Amino acid sequence: MTSPKKALIAVTLSALFIAACATSPTGRSQLKLYSKGQLADMGAQAFDGMKSNQTISKKPVENQFVSCIADALTKNVPDSVYDGEWELVVFDDEQVNAFALPGGKIGVYTGLLEVAQNQHQLAAVIGHEIGHVIAEHGNARMSNTAVIGMGLKAVNEILQANQVAYSNTIMGALGMGAQVGVQYPYMRGDESEADIIGLDLMARAGFEPSESVELWKNMDKASGGNRPAEFMSTHPSPTTRIENLQSMMPKANQLAAKATDKPNCKK
Repeated sequence: MTSPKKALIAVTLSALFIAACATSPTGRSQLKLYSKGQLADMGAQAFDGMKSNQTISKKPVENQFVSCIADALTKNVPDSVYDGEWELVVFDDEQVNAFALPGGKIGVYTGLLEVAQNQHQLAAVIGHEIGHVIAEHGNARMSNTAVIGMGLKAVNEILQANQVAYSNTIMGALGMGAQVGVQYPYMRGDESEADIIGLDLMARAGFEPSESVELWKNMDKASGGNRPAEFMSTHPSPTTRIENLQSMMPKANQLAAKATDKPNCKK
């Protein structure tokens, strides 16, 4: 017989899935438990914390170059995503990375400027990060983590209540199974979707779409080939990313050809 507690957990999980079921910009199913206002508040708090704890670049030319690219991209972001003024900060750090947060926040690390060799390649990275915001991947990831956590907690309680042998080992396997079987593929899907949205965004802004492929070739070289197997990684392999981008290139080139503004951002 099902206990009231297990029944309540099942009903709660079902209600969450039904109430929060949504579709991403490319038609993928998503679970979104948080409002845009909540996400914007989280983004602002996280960004303020980073500005307090990390070194901010004071190089005017460097900052102007990144700002020029970010401005061209954000002009093409729908108001439904964010209708305010985007805030950009260049962090003085050698890591090859960038990010965008809900609520109109963009961070770029100076190490990325060594790998992204021109305005188009940097636009591919920033466009990709904005793509995550447009598709509300942060919302989906936090929502999935919350639901998986509830599910694993319920299983753990059942194992402990029935004194199942090696319950800790089983929970460890379930945790890894959820991560590799559910979260990792979903994260790889997020990355591929952000590539598509970012390519579309950079093309509409007038950047050269084909440079996105060159960017990922550079990123692969910068990694030194030190990557985990794709099924154990949260990101697609560079080869997969390049193939996906190339398949979308005809449409992107058409959008770029129609762009009325051609950015001229210089280091």
